[in-house]
Order: sequence, then structure tokens, then C-alpha cells
Amino acid sequence: MAKIEDIVLSAAINILGAILFLVAFAFLRLQPINDRVYFPKWYLKGARESPSHGGAFVRKFVNLDMRSYLKFLSWMPAALKMPEDELISHAGLDSAVYLRIYLIGLKIFAPIAMLAFIVLVPVNWTSDTLNLMKDVEHSNIDRLSISNIPVGSQRFIAHLAMAYVVTFWTCYVLLREYGIVAKMRLRFLASEKRRPDQFTKYDVSFVSKMGLEKITLQVIVLQQDIQQTAFTAVLVVLVRNIPPDSDESMGELVEHFFLVNHPDHYLTHQVVYNANKLAKLVEEKKKMQNWLDYYQLKYERNTSKRPTTKTGFLGCCGSKVDAIEYYASEIERIEKEEAEEREKIVKDPKSVVPAAFVSFRSRWGAAVCAQTQQTSNPTVWLTEWAPEPRDVYWDNLSIPFVHLTVRRLIVAVAFFFLNFFYVIPIAFVQSLANIEGIEKAVPFLKPLIEMKVVKSFIQGFLPGIALKIFLILLPSILMFMSKFEGLTSVSSLERRSASKYYIFLFFNVFLGSIITGSALEQLQRFIHQSANEIPITVGVAIPMKATFFITYIMVDGWAGVAGEILRLKPLIIFHLKNFFLVKTEKDREEAMDPGSIGFDSNEPQIQLYFLLGLVYAVVTPFLLPFILIFFGFAYIVYRHQVINVYNQEYESGAAFWPSVHGRILTALIISQLLLLGLLSTKGAAQSTPVLLVLPVVTFYFHKYCKNRYEPAFVKYPLQEAMRKDTLERARDPGFDLKGYLMNAYIHPVFKGDDDDEKFSMADEPEAEQVLVATKRQSRRNTPVPSKYNGSESPSLPEIVNDQRL
Repeated sequence: MAKIEDIVLSAAINILGAILFLVAFAFLRLQPINDRVYFPKWYLKGARESPSHGGAFVRKFVNLDMRSYLKFLSWMPAALKMPEDELISHAGLDSAVYLRIYLIGLKIFAPIAMLAFIVLVPVNWTSDTLNLMKDVEHSNIDRLSISNIPVGSQRFIAHLAMAYVVTFWTCYVLLREYGIVAKMRLRFLASEKRRPDQFTKYDVSFVSKMGLEKITLQVIVLQQDIQQTAFTAVLVVLVRNIPPDSDESMGELVEHFFLVNHPDHYLTHQVVYNANKLAKLVEEKKKMQNWLDYYQLKYERNTSKRPTTKTGFLGCCGSKVDAIEYYASEIERIEKEEAEEREKIVKDPKSVVPAAFVSFRSRWGAAVCAQTQQTSNPTVWLTEWAPEPRDVYWDNLSIPFVHLTVRRLIVAVAFFFLNFFYVIPIAFVQSLANIEGIEKAVPFLKPLIEMKVVKSFIQGFLPGIALKIFLILLPSILMFMSKFEGLTSVSSLERRSASKYYIFLFFNVFLGSIITGSALEQLQRFIHQSANEIPITVGVAIPMKATFFITYIMVDGWAGVAGEILRLKPLIIFHLKNFFLVKTEKDREEAMDPGSIGFDSNEPQIQLYFLLGLVYAVVTPFLLPFILIFFGFAYIVYRHQVINVYNQEYESGAAFWPSVHGRILTALIISQLLLLGLLSTKGAAQSTPVLLVLPVVTFYFHKYCKNRYEPAFVKYPLQEAMRKDTLERARDPGFDLKGYLMNAYIHPVFKGDDDDEKFSMADEPEAEQVLVATKRQSRRNTPVPSKYNGSESPSLPEIVNDQRL
């Protein structure tokens, strides 16, 4: 068990490490040679030029202005100066709202920490329970916790009152923040400049009975000259599970359905191709081109010797060949395969993905389509909002809809086993990361281990760093599992991965660290006890693990955040690419790796701190200052990164906020249940009815927020849609919507090609058709203003007879 001196040593190590990282960052960011590493966002925006273009040769690489080094911490106030509205315009709403998560942590825990140190710490410290228990090993930190309160003491009233304060204050902060973020989202959508995703609807269709696995054809609406009509903006809708038709192709079926059921608002849609194989070829050619450029530069520097390489695995085995000739021939081979694949995509109907991005002429029409049931059969023609072009995850668009359920079941089973078996290495590392475990494993090191400094290092620093190491690969594994599920947007992939990561952290890091023993012993313990006893088992162990979580917070939340701003890995990779591969300014721009927020890995880590803070606020308040330092320091660092470094891949309009809100409330309910279990072992059973009120109140508070604010994140109000349509019709009535949307949703591998028009929308016809053409033998034409649904459309004679009647 770590003592106060162990925590002091761990804090000293982590603070020293953080200071070293910050000093290194402050020095490296001032060097002209590193400018693109620490300010890539401004280069991508075209607002910053390389400082190495002019002046003395040395000044191109090293900053010789000594005065700038005196202001090495100026980045901190600079990161806080940019107003939030300007930050949204600069980095997007997702980035601005993500930073508010850290502010919520400060708003929740700063008042709670002050009140806890004023009320709970004196109440805990002035009791002598642990001093009277001679057979129990404890430290001064334990005397600050609820463990020092005797059984059945009246002092527990203070803890009960504090539990109520924590609950109501947390709910108050979350309620205000939910309302603020909801308004920010609606204001952002209303004031946002035109983007292609505002004009397009994403349509996924699947054909199984006809044996056509991947078919979608581009549909064009026949209308009068669009330049003569009033401009109306549109939004994006995703249509899934389109039923096949034996008489019409999928594209003709989609055209027929939307012209019949949405004649006044449907504009057009773009075809989507299954270009996964082509994308792999393009990526492979890019890698080969990089190697060819490298060896050509190498040869130019030393023309006396031709560079060579081996054709085997990673260039380590196989026959030795001329490197330049080898990679040139490989590129030529890939280009031939690429041309054949492109031709196949154009000519083979099976190469067309069952997906299309369908455009509407108004936001109002798109909102109606996205938020209503399209046919009497609720399992077909399913509609929902679609991702923006940057947010589309193209690899999953070709997955048949019927496969998604099976894939999700497979991932659920795999995640369960990953969640359980990952306990084994974590438990093994933690068993070695303590004095008894290490002395048992390596008894010959016992004299060294018993040294005071070494012992403090092991107990105060080693457990946190060991856990951090074992969690490095986990986000990548969870992202792979989310991709396998078949989600079609990067934002949904990150949100799904974040949910998995949070569950993993809760069971393996929080519960797995609290409950001592091996993984099998933990499983056996839970199996052989009732559900009512689980909170008691966990609650008793919570105070004893406070020191472990303090060391983890310092390693991950202090030194880890400081390491994030240093960007050591991107720094090394950039200079390697810059030295070996970069020949032009475009190459140098591609060598930059600005990265992004990393919502899938960073947000669950933040939620772990919320969980620890809410659980230990009443149990061991001594942990709260460490969490406050994390939230404050991380807010400054990540605000700087958002302003100067990160280039967000997509913009979801803060669609992740309901998940953030829900996980904080989940942590609050968990803290209430664990406190209930802990007090039941302290002879305070009479407090059970008082504490049971809190989870119920929190649950109904969650239901209220879900009904009050969540619709703003999943639906678009028709009133707002109509208002925006009216404003844009008045401001820009002659906007060329069709031209603007021409290549909006083309697969990235087709963009910039000479023949990219093959994959975009067709030319607009000159005249408006009164009838909707169809290939169905019994229904040659269907009037546009049809009152029938798209599952079974009547023939023209039937319509005429109905009208006569």
C-alpha cells in the first residue's frame, strides 16, 4: 500500500517529467525547422508560410532570437485568448464542444473539492479508528478517507449530505451544459456556410434475391432550368434496405420511388461505386512511389553506385535487384491493374455499391424524408441522416444490410471475451507492480527492493505506468472491431469505439483494479454472490485503491498530457519524411501529420476521471486535487492543439454530446451505488433509504434531459429548416445547386481523375417530364403527384379510372 511519501515521490517524478516535456516543447516549437510540426493547421489553411524561405542559412533551422526564449510559456495565455465563437469558426463545433468536456470537469469538481476539504477531510482526519486498529496496515492518506470513520458513527451524516450535494450540483452543471450545447448546435446548423453534405441524401440499397450484390445507379431528376428556379438548400438523408424489383434496376427503382413520393423536393442523387480494391491499388502505388523517390534521391546524391533492394518480405530477403528499376516496374504493373479495375468499375453493374447520395431541393423536404416512415412496411426504405462527405467511411458502404446484424453479434461476443481476458495481463502486471509480488517473482532483488527510494518508486509510480503501457494498443483493437460492424461514417465509428473503450475501462481499469486477486478469482467471487452483495464487495475495496488511482492520474493525466503537446512521434516521422522523401512543397505538406482530437480514445479516458472523481468525492476527497490539475492542464494543452495542430477529419455538429452526458450520469449512479454498498458495511444501514433516492432521481433526470435536449442532436426541426430555406432563397436565388453538387460524393480515389465525370451526376435534362418513366410491363408510366407508396405503384390506366370515379 502506497504511503504519503510514495505519492510525493510519484508526484515529483511526474511533475519533473511534465516540466521536461513542456520545456522541450517550448524550445522545439520556436525552431523554424519544426514549424510545420507544431503549427500544421495554419499551413493547411494557407495562413502561415515556412520561416525557412529567406535569411541566413542557420536561421532556416535554428531560432537565433534570444528574446523569444524568454517567453517560452507564452503559448499558454495565447491558447486561452481565442473566443469560443472564433474557435468554432476556426476549428469547428466538434472541437469547441469537446473542449467543454474539460470545463465541465472543472465546474463540477472545483466547488466539490473545496467543500469536501472544508467538511469531509476534518471529519475523517479527527477520527482515530485506524490508529486503534493495530492489525490493519494504513497510511496517512487512509486517515483522510471514510475508512477512518468508526462503524455506526453519526459522522456519516456528513458523507450522506455530501452525496446529495455532489448529485444535485453535478445534475445542475450537466443540465446547463446540455442546454448550451444544444443551442450551439442549432445555431451552428442555422448559420453554417454551404457544404455539399447540406445538399445530399445518402441512399443505401441491398439486393439479394436477384443475385446482384452491389448495384446502385445514378438517378437524375428531370426538371426545368435550375438557373431559373429559386435556390433552395437541402440536407442529407440515408435510405437503407431498398427492396429489389425484377423489372427495374436499383437506380431506376430509386428514381421512381422518390419522384413519386417526393416530387416537389427530390433533386438528384450520385452513384457510389465499390472501389475498395481500387483504393488498395492506389495506396500500394503511393507506397511504391515513395520508395522510388527515396532511391532516386539516394542515387542523385551518389551517382557512382546504383541502389539495390531485396524483393522479399520488407526488403530483408529474396533476390537482390536494382531498386530504381524494381520499383518503377512495380508502379507500372500497379498502374495496369488500376486501369483494368477502373474499367471494370465503369462497365460492370456489380461494381456499383448499393448506395447513392440523394439530393433534395430544400432542407424542409430532406427533414421530412429523414424523419418519417416511407412505406407501410417499416423494414424497407429506411431513412436517417447521412454523414457529410469527409465523414463517409467508404470501405463499409459495400457491406450488405443483411450482414450487419450478424457482424454486430460477432463483435459483441468478441468484445466480451476481450473484456474478460484482458484482465489477465492487467492483473499480472499489477501483481508484479507491488513489493510482495516482485519479491516473490525475483527474490534475489529483495535487498534492492527494500531500499526506501526504490520501494517508493515501485509503489508510487510503477503501477500507473504499467497500466498505461497495457492500454496503448486497445483503442486500435476497438476501432477495428467497430469497423467490422459495418458503420458507414467516421464519426459513428469513433462514437462506437468510445463506448466500447469506456466499458472496458470501467470493468478492467476501475473494477479490475479495485477488486484484488486474479481474474479467475474475481469471476468466481462475483458468480457466487448475489447482485446485492456486489456493491458491498466493491465498496469496501474502494478506499484502499485510492493511492493506485492517484498514481495513474499523475502518469496519464499529468505527464501523458504534457507528452501530447510535445508530439515526439510526429516530430520524428516528419523529419524522416522530410529528409528522405520530400522533393516539393506539396510533398512537405503531405509529410505533416496534424492528427485529430481522437474522440474514440481520449473521451473515454476523460470519462474515467469523471468516474474516479465522483466515486472518491465522498470516499477519499484527497484524490480530487489531482483530478482538478488534470482537467485544468488538459484544457490548456488541448485548446492549444485544437487551435494550432489538429485538423479534424469531419464535422458532426457535436453529435457525440448525448453520449458524453449519458456516461457522466452513469458514473454518478455508479458512485451512488458503491457508496451505498460501502456504508452498509459501516453499520449505517439506516442510511440505505436516504441513498436509494439518489439513483432514482439521477435516472429520471437523465430521462428528462433525453426528452428535452437529445432531439436536437438526432432530428432537425421543420421550423428551423423552413426558416433557413427561406433565408437562402432570398439571399442567393440564382445559386447553381446542380453544379455545386456535381462531384460532392465521388469516392476519393476518383477525385481529380480525367474521367471523374463518369462517376458523377449526369447532365440535367432541358425539359420537365410530367410522367415518371418505368420499365414495369403493367405500369409504363406513373404520374409524378402520386398518392401511392413506393412498394407497389399502380399503372396509368388505374390512376385514370380512379380520377374519373
